[in-house]
Amino acid sequence: MARAKATSFEIIIVGNEILSGSIKDTNSGWLAARLGELGVYLRRITTVRDDVSEISSAIREAIRRGAKWVITSGGLGPTFDDITLEAVAKAVNRKLTVNQEAVNMLRARYERLAAQGVIRDAHLTPVRLKMATMPRGAIALRNNEGSAPGCLVRYRGATIVSLPGVPRELMDIFENEVRPRIEKEASRIHRLGVWIKVKGVPESVYAPEIEKTYKALRKKVYVKSHPMGIQDGLSLTRIELISEDASRERAERNLKEAEEQIIQILKEKGAVEISVERR
Repeated sequence: MARAKATSFEIIIVGNEILSGSIKDTNSGWLAARLGELGVYLRRITTVRDDVSEISSAIREAIRRGAKWVITSGGLGPTFDDITLEAVAKAVNRKLTVNQEAVNMLRARYERLAAQGVIRDAHLTPVRLKMATMPRGAIALRNNEGSAPGCLVRYRGATIVSLPGVPRELMDIFENEVRPRIEKEASRIHRLGVWIKVKGVPESVYAPEIEKTYKALRKKVYVKSHPMGIQDGLSLTRIELISEDASRERAERNLKEAEEQIIQILKEKGAVEISVERR
């Protein structure tokens, strides 16, 4: 599909536990869905180890590819292997410094926990202050669900956002701190989609005709077929259609045209059942 002009994003997931398979990555899928809703362009998701060189290299490569926003997940906590912000500092060639805004957030957090009896001492120890140590010039992002603040760094026309790996904390910071900035700053497009569920026509039967339709529409609508197995002795598949355009009216028109043509093809090929789900 010919991509409309939308701001380019990349996601970098940080963590040995993800690569070893001991923890399942759910953050990238959640973030991808939110970025899709916002109408921006997610071009790549990368997973790297807890290694300063690996993380910093992934950030620099994303920016070189043209990403205007890079979102990292994981590695913001107080332990020795929480090194994402060190890697961000290396990537943008800035020194790490204690961020006073982040200090204030942490102080309020630990005083609140002490008042609740969760911890005995609210003192900002060196371990706790580690979470307030950010690249020079960073903006601290409030974390309402945990301790470690998120971090936002502007660098050569790109925005690097670092979020915690704990899903509820990542979601909170994204929704309250990051989403409003994206809505204000990013170039966005209208993205509409439908699922066409078809029973009784295998992919191999309708694939050639679907390809012709895709090309005839000049690649204005993304078309992807997803096999779902066999049901009642008949093949079951879902065809995904996504239309993107700066104009909602054009996006709707292109999607409707593709949907009608593909449904007609499926009927001609002998589909037993066809249903459409709007997205």
